[in-house]
Amino acid sequence: MTTISRGDVTGLLASLVRADSRNPSLCPDGPGEGQVAALLGDVLRDWGFRVTLDEVAPGRPNVIARIGPTGGRALMFNGHIDVVGVDTMTHAPFGAEISGNRLYGRGSSDMKGGVAAMCAAAARAAGALQCEVIVAGVVDEEYASIGTRALIASGVRADAAIVTEPTRLAIGPAHRGFVWVEITAHGRAAHGSRYDLGVDAIAGMAAVIHELEQLEQTVLVTRTHPLLGRASLHASTIGGGTGWSTYPEQCLLQVERRTLPGEPPDAVLEEMRACCERVAAARPGLRVALHHSLTQAPSDVPESAPVVRALERALAGAGEPRRVEGVTAWTDAALLNEAGIPAICFGPGDMGLAHADEEWIALDEVERATDVLAQLALRWHEVDA
Repeated sequence: MTTISRGDVTGLLASLVRADSRNPSLCPDGPGEGQVAALLGDVLRDWGFRVTLDEVAPGRPNVIARIGPTGGRALMFNGHIDVVGVDTMTHAPFGAEISGNRLYGRGSSDMKGGVAAMCAAAARAAGALQCEVIVAGVVDEEYASIGTRALIASGVRADAAIVTEPTRLAIGPAHRGFVWVEITAHGRAAHGSRYDLGVDAIAGMAAVIHELEQLEQTVLVTRTHPLLGRASLHASTIGGGTGWSTYPEQCLLQVERRTLPGEPPDAVLEEMRACCERVAAARPGLRVALHHSLTQAPSDVPESAPVVRALERALAGAGEPRRVEGVTAWTDAALLNEAGIPAICFGPGDMGLAHADEEWIALDEVERATDVLAQLALRWHEVDA
C-alpha cells in the first residue's frame, strides 16, 4: 500500500485518480470500483477510521468509514468512486499529472476531488470531533446508483449528508430529476410505391416530436424553480425503417424529461402519453405506445434547513464566500433525501468538466473544500435539529 500522510488531500486525490474505476455498466472493459475501494479502505484504516467494505455487486464494494464518538448526532459525507469512459480523453486518463495548480485525470473533478476532500476533512478534524462522521465512498452513481441504494438499505443513517459532487464550492441544495421513456410508433410496411397501403411510422414519430415540442414550449416553460430554471425535455435517440423503398413499419424514440421538485412522475408520464394519443388519433393505421424506462427523483432541501445553515457557517469560518446554486446534474442526494437524510451538494471541481475530453481539478480548490468540510464536522454537534 502506498503510504499517504494523514489528511494529505493531494496525495489521496492523486492515488484515487491513478486507480482505474470505470463503471462496467458503462464501459465493457471497465474493471469496476474494486481497486479504488481497496485503496481507499486501506488509507482510511491507516488514518484511524473504522472501515468496512460492503460488496454491492461482485468486485464492487462500498467503502463505509466512521470516525468520532458514537451515540449522538451523525454527519455523512457521501461521494461516488466510479468514473465514466476514457476513449476520447486528450491526456493520460489515470496519470494524475499535475501542472501548476491543476491535477488531470478521469474522475479528478467528478468526483474523486470531492471524495479526497471529505476523507481528508474528517481525518483532520478527528482529534476534536464531538460527533460521528460517516464517510461513504459508493459505487455506480454514474449508472444506476446501486451503491447509495445499498447503503440506505443496509440501515446506515445520519442526521444530514453532504454529497461532495463538484459545485465549485457553492452550496447546492437542489437538482432536477429525470424520467426516461421510450416511444414506439407502429405503422404498416409496404412497397414505397404503395401509398395506399403503407403507414409511415417515421412520419408519425415526427408528429409525436412536434407534440412534445409544443408541450415544452407552451407548458414546461411555465414551470420553474428559483435555483433550477424550467422543466425541459429532449429527444435523445431515434431509429426506424428498413430501406429506401419500404414504408417504415416501426420507429423508436427515446426521450429524457428533466423534472423539477413537485412534478409527480405519474403526471409527467400522463402528459407525454397524451401527446402520443393525439397523434395516433389523427393518423389512421398508426399506433403509438409509450414505455416508462427509469425515473430518478429531483432533490430539494430548503435554504433554511439545518444542514444548509451549518455549511454556511463553515464557509464563513474558512473565509469562503457564500454562494447558493442549483446543481445541473442528478446526484445521489435525491436518494438520501428520499430516505429521510437531508442531503445537499458541496464540493470542489466543476461539473462542466465532468465526463469531458480534458478533465482536471484545481488543487487549491480541493484544499479549500477540505478546510470547509473540516469546519463543518467540528461544529456539527452544535447544530439545532
